[in-house]
Amino acid sequence: MEDLKISKKKPSFPITNKLHDYLSEYNRDMKIPIFYDDLLRFQGSVVVYDKEDNDTLWVRVYYNEFEREEIELSLKKVYTILHSDGNENTIPFLNVDAIDYCTFGNSKPFRIKIRNILNDNYTYFYVKSADSSRVYGLELEHMLSPYNLNFLVYKNTLIEEHIAGIPGDEFIKSFLPKCDKSEKMQIAKEFVKFNERCMIRLLGDMRSYNYVIVPTHDFDHVVYKIRAIDFDQQCYEGKFNIYRPQFFKENVKMVELVQECFQRLSIDQYKIEERSILVKRLKSFHDRIDELLACMRADSISKEAHITMLKMKIYEYTNDVKFKRSKNMGDILKYSLAFLTRNYENVKPENLM
Repeated sequence: MEDLKISKKKPSFPITNKLHDYLSEYNRDMKIPIFYDDLLRFQGSVVVYDKEDNDTLWVRVYYNEFEREEIELSLKKVYTILHSDGNENTIPFLNVDAIDYCTFGNSKPFRIKIRNILNDNYTYFYVKSADSSRVYGLELEHMLSPYNLNFLVYKNTLIEEHIAGIPGDEFIKSFLPKCDKSEKMQIAKEFVKFNERCMIRLLGDMRSYNYVIVPTHDFDHVVYKIRAIDFDQQCYEGKFNIYRPQFFKENVKMVELVQECFQRLSIDQYKIEERSILVKRLKSFHDRIDELLACMRADSISKEAHITMLKMKIYEYTNDVKFKRSKNMGDILKYSLAFLTRNYENVKPENLM
């Protein structure tokens, strides 16, 4: 499979006042006691290896004694704001076990490990530089996918909750070969739906390391779901296939699995199911989606060349002249969702059989 080429470095786009107002309305924009830039003041770092002694591309950072106490206290407060009501009564029972930094990729996030010292339960959250295209991606994932997302934005800082699951590349390498026929068919079905969902809402670069597989035990079998974990490439690239996970060489094993498990008719059925579900979610979040799209249409989150390339490619698929008239990525996404609704809102369950 020929590898898709994407922009080597996507620029970070600032949060506009209009988007800040939107985030405030839906309790996403909240004051926090620490900024992304504060965490950059670390004194040194050590490489983080996995269980097999492979470099994870993360480094564990440390701070001087005078700053460490203040930084850890602020991170504990952020945890209480993200996961609770900001009540600081639980702070004495929290410990910052690790602060990891990743220089790989665009966002260069910090990963914070918070542990409850009473029972040793722990969780993670991420501190990143706020980027409007990433925020649009998070909001669209929250409304148009089966999963809710918890995140906060304050000025130039983005706080994201951790999405648990097995990284796609690790799952494909170590777990997929051990799955039985029934499980493989279920995973193949989920990949078809995941591929369709990413394409429709223009979420790009879903290589295997940018999504996770979430196994859930249900009675006598395991249910597998696929979740995106990286929203940096929301509505940025001009190549349409960037928004279709099936065209990345890292996903070739998943594509082969779909081809082994299903005929064309079954694949089309699952695509129609996913589109129908997306329309139902669009209706449920109708006003909120419209507000978000208004922010996106007033924003600049891509290059002019990318916008032109993408809108003309989608026009070739749809023959909808509105795409040719699109001025920005917000317009393209708005017309994509409108096209989806017009074509699938009247789909009846009996027609899917």
